[in-house]
Amino acid sequence: MFDPTAFDNMKVVVEGALYDLDLSGEIVITDRNDIINMAKMSRSFDIDFHNSSTQPAIVAAKLEIKAELINLAAELLPNSLAQQQSGCKIKLQFFYDTITNEAQLQRIREIFFDIWGGTRQFSHSVTITPSKSLIRNCISIEFDRLISEDQMDDIVEMIDFMIKTNEHLQSYLREIC
Repeated sequence: MFDPTAFDNMKVVVEGALYDLDLSGEIVITDRNDIINMAKMSRSFDIDFHNSSTQPAIVAAKLEIKAELINLAAELLPNSLAQQQSGCKIKLQFFYDTITNEAQLQRIREIFFDIWGGTRQFSHSVTITPSKSLIRNCISIEFDRLISEDQMDDIVEMIDFMIKTNEHLQSYLREIC
């Protein structure tokens, strides 16, 4: 038996919290990936969901946890690497279709700033697929530091913020469409 890494422990907590919400009917989990990259010796886990309170869902969310080789090595070999390399990166993404109007995009940015604050690093990308007449928006939130097991409660609380973001964004999108 091996001692689970911070990545393993955080993955289990996130997965458990989200599946509890799925079982209670608050969200619907739509996809899950647990990947070990043998070439780079890294791990990643992501899980996609949408709020179940509004059908059909027009906003989807994804929570990703990732640990690179340096992060795993710092944890498993603490004497050889700086402790500040131990932990995982977390990325949150929100997906929705068909918004390119600058005023609407500005209102969406305001929704994110109201919920997440101004200290988070947001990126917003719009992908257009002309052959399918599809416009896909993705807003990502990345954290500028590694997350460790010490912030486990914050990670679970982050899920509540994701659900709230989904609700507000979906409400706004229904309003304008």
